[in-house]
Amino acid sequence: MTEQIFPTKGNLMKAKKDLALSRLGYELMSRKRNILIRELMELVDSANEIRFEIEETYKKAYSALQEANVRLGLIETFAKAVPVEESLSVSYRSVMGVEIPMVSIEPVMPVAPYGFYDTNAELDEAYILFSRVKVMTAKLAEVENGIYRLAVAIKKTQKRANALKNILIPKFTGISKYISDSLEEKEREEFSRLKVIKTRKSEKNED
Repeated sequence: MTEQIFPTKGNLMKAKKDLALSRLGYELMSRKRNILIRELMELVDSANEIRFEIEETYKKAYSALQEANVRLGLIETFAKAVPVEESLSVSYRSVMGVEIPMVSIEPVMPVAPYGFYDTNAELDEAYILFSRVKVMTAKLAEVENGIYRLAVAIKKTQKRANALKNILIPKFTGISKYISDSLEEKEREEFSRLKVIKTRKSEKNED
């Protein structure tokens, strides 16, 4: 590759500029990767906490539901009174150019959507706990989607950083060295030629 490049000062300046840009690009990619990894690790920790909370809440919710079924019989009628969830909404936040979803959902209603005459406290508890699980599940979906997007972005960023480090930076380093060495050799040859001419002129003047 270096043999096809003319060793001129203009090409040397261009090669040095490309090398500087490649090094800057690698530094920026490294910083971006580190920030994304830090964000990813925070989301992973958050996901683990939410999964644990969901599991524990499910246990309590099903226990309360089972107790309500025992005391009230099948509670399908009461279940039908629970409205369809329509408050779910999604927005986005940007982390180093990566769009991370933010899922929001209205918290559990303080008043159950069914009458209290034919129900009991266990059913109320089950309703509240399942409503909490719904909110936590939406949060978990947000976090897991963010983890996936960050993982994809980290992979792409790492690939670009590797290309800069292993391909472009060595390439422009080699080009710069080739041109610098060629120009220095040319200067030495020119200096030697001028020295020879000067010596011959001196010899002629002595004659």
